[in-house]
Amino acid sequence: MPGRSPQNPDHTKAGPSDPPGGFGGVGCVSGRSPQGAERTSAQHSDPSSRSASEETSRRAPGPAETAPTNPGPGTGSPTTGPGTGGPSGPSGPSGKANRTRRARRVLATLAVLATGVTILAALNSGTRHGYLDPRSADPLGSRAVAELLKDRGVTTRVVTTAAEAAEATGPRTTLLVTDPDRLGTTQRRTIRSAIDLSGGRTVLLAPGSHSLADLSPGVRAQGDATTNTPVPGPDCTLPAATSAGRAATGGGLRYTTTLPGATACYPSGGHPTLLTLPAGTGGDTVLLGSETILLNESLAEEGNASLALQLLGSRPDLVWYMPSLADSDPDAGAGEDKSLFELVPDGWSWALLQLFLAAVLAALWRARRLGPLVTEKLPVVIRASEATEGRARLYRKAGARDRAATVLRAATRERLAALTGVPHTRAHDPATLAPAVSARLTDGTRDGTRDGTRDVTALLFGLTPSDDAALVALADHLDALEREVRTS
Repeated sequence: MPGRSPQNPDHTKAGPSDPPGGFGGVGCVSGRSPQGAERTSAQHSDPSSRSASEETSRRAPGPAETAPTNPGPGTGSPTTGPGTGGPSGPSGPSGKANRTRRARRVLATLAVLATGVTILAALNSGTRHGYLDPRSADPLGSRAVAELLKDRGVTTRVVTTAAEAAEATGPRTTLLVTDPDRLGTTQRRTIRSAIDLSGGRTVLLAPGSHSLADLSPGVRAQGDATTNTPVPGPDCTLPAATSAGRAATGGGLRYTTTLPGATACYPSGGHPTLLTLPAGTGGDTVLLGSETILLNESLAEEGNASLALQLLGSRPDLVWYMPSLADSDPDAGAGEDKSLFELVPDGWSWALLQLFLAAVLAALWRARRLGPLVTEKLPVVIRASEATEGRARLYRKAGARDRAATVLRAATRERLAALTGVPHTRAHDPATLAPAVSARLTDGTRDGTRDGTRDVTALLFGLTPSDDAALVALADHLDALEREVRTS
């Protein structure tokens, strides 16, 4: 039977505390196991065998010693009880201190990781200012052209309002408007006044029909220009264009005008993508259909850098106007839909990625296993009979007669296989075990039947008992069968 001591195989009756016919007496071994009995008897009969610490604790119990001095069956030492409530038990002060230390270590690690991620995100976000920003080193920023202009003595100033842009313009300045179509009506009029009065150069990046009527009357947009491969040549007499040669001005807008003195360059489909208009005060206005030549990722291609430096570096001061939300026309971007990831700043996306990697590393660190499992001694020695009775009561409470019968038969088959010489791997094979067991039985054990093998097969591999009484009878028959094989 499972859990039965091998030194005492014949004890199969229920203990005095188990009800008759119940699961508590099925395959249970009454009394103590040899090891538990020897230890318990030694404790009661030989006081001199106790350790010095036990004697001290028995004579002078301390504040933490609350258990009785005469432990009951299955309990541990007098000071600790059955593994709980003692000074070193899992619920004692030592266990709470260990849990507190582990929690503090985890919190400290998370705090360090969060601090590092925050610092890295702050450092990374400091160089990310957006699209066409002269402070941004991103592929879509314009820091490279600003640095090249600085090397040539051109000072770049970033402004975000139309009033600041108009105030900063003059004969020695170049005003760059990065997104003219976003300007409101008041802002467009302010920039138009600055163009007429400054006497400097004004560069409008990809102005559309929404802003051309106010910023550059007499010019119309002719739709999108194709991205030609190879990129087109200047095909004009503008010195900046002829000096730069081929440049990536396609992929944006094309323009047409009837104004006298206009210079059309880099045609796409018969319409220029770069248009220069003279101003009456000595300045000029440049309409550039695409911002590609100003981006960091494409500045080194073809003649993009040369064209950008000549268009923006003709005056010693450059005013880089990036319209803010306050200067934006509410109707200009009403039809633009942005995804969630486009609305999240670049610095936060890197921070989230770093947090995810930190969480993965922390999980791997906490789940590490540096060696095999270590077997520790139990604080309390539990007798085999108590373990068997506890499992039997669980089976009885759940009504698991099928599981109980399976356990009884499996344990009996393994012991019979060892007694009859059947290999352990064939212990659960009816065709191998049943004939071997039947050969060891006498005619009296076969109950007068002609086919003893069939009776053994039904007993060891039969159906599930229908009630508790049948289960108890099955346990008795299995025990009798094993006893007969042992004595044959």
